[in-house]
Amino acid sequence: MTWKESFIKYAKEQAPEEACGLLAIIKGKETFWPCKNLAQGKFEFFILDPDDWAECEDTGEIIGVIHSHPKGAATPSDNDKAACEHLGFPYLIYSIEHDHWESFEPSGWKAPSLIGRKFIWGKYDCWSIVSDWYLETKNIKLKQWKRPKRIKDFIENPLFEKGLPITGFKKQESIKNIKVGDVLLFQSVTGNLDHVAVYIGDNMILNHNIKALSCRELFDLRYQQALRGVYRYAA
Repeated sequence: MTWKESFIKYAKEQAPEEACGLLAIIKGKETFWPCKNLAQGKFEFFILDPDDWAECEDTGEIIGVIHSHPKGAATPSDNDKAACEHLGFPYLIYSIEHDHWESFEPSGWKAPSLIGRKFIWGKYDCWSIVSDWYLETKNIKLKQWKRPKRIKDFIENPLFEKGLPITGFKKQESIKNIKVGDVLLFQSVTGNLDHVAVYIGDNMILNHNIKALSCRELFDLRYQQALRGVYRYAA
């Protein structure tokens, strides 16, 4: 069975959810490596499990990213293009409905908006949305700090309390007087301080959770109860 045949079989098993995985050279042969889809909206997009990625990387050489479109054409979305640019690998899309493949490679494409991004650790994640908001709205390029390659390692040892001061943010004594542009540090369901969002006014935050698209959200009781720190840009 070829890697394409393996993926088609897997994609049909996962339908109507999007299936995803990697194309890798393992023992001298092109091989499909299935990955769990961590997205909340699995019917419309996918998020590759970073642990599955790391395991594939340890086993062989990754040469491409594969996913399915259960319905509609194999045309790449803006999220597909953004992910392709970040990961630096060719993207292959299979349309189950039309039994058709499309492929494309990194070409310098840039995401047009802060809203609706697919979560990609290290490129489009909760810290990236803060950084890009500052660049887009205030023309401030925040200093970046080194983060682990795998999100699992970051969650186990989050670095925001150390990283935010490096980028010019000062922790406020009170979490009540929140202003536009403040970075909000949250305690997630893991019990760790591993998530941030930026306050954009009118009781709204710009947020990017791990299993969702980036979006504007109400700073409601759920987030208020999880808030553990307010950081204000002071550089």
